[in-house]
Amino acid sequence: MNRTELANAIYKISNIKGEFTLRSGVTASEYFDKYLFEANPRVLSAIAEHMAALLPSDFDQFAGLEMGGIPIATALSLKTNSPPFLFAKRQSHTVRASLPRAETFKVKNLSLLKMS
Repeated sequence: MNRTELANAIYKISNIKGEFTLRSGVTASEYFDKYLFEANPRVLSAIAEHMAALLPSDFDQFAGLEMGGIPIATALSLKTNSPPFLFAKRQSHTVRASLPRAETFKVKNLSLLKMS
């Protein structure tokens, strides 16, 4: 799947039309739900394929931030055969205390994945 096909697939899967009340209270007629494309194995595999080509050749490890970055990091891990670091941006009562924090990494070249 080339980049244009991938972008179109992501849009088709994740762009929802309807009436939505956003967290801000604003009403929208369209909503982009990133979790819908992240739950699609075909699309997730294509994303990992494209992202693997973007990693620096000398990367030691890559990391996925909580929620959105974790499915992408997992797919990229399968593509690169490199285990990802998966961690939260901040400690909370819902995150296990043993989850790695960014400041504990001992690698030279960490590539960070974050979905906003």
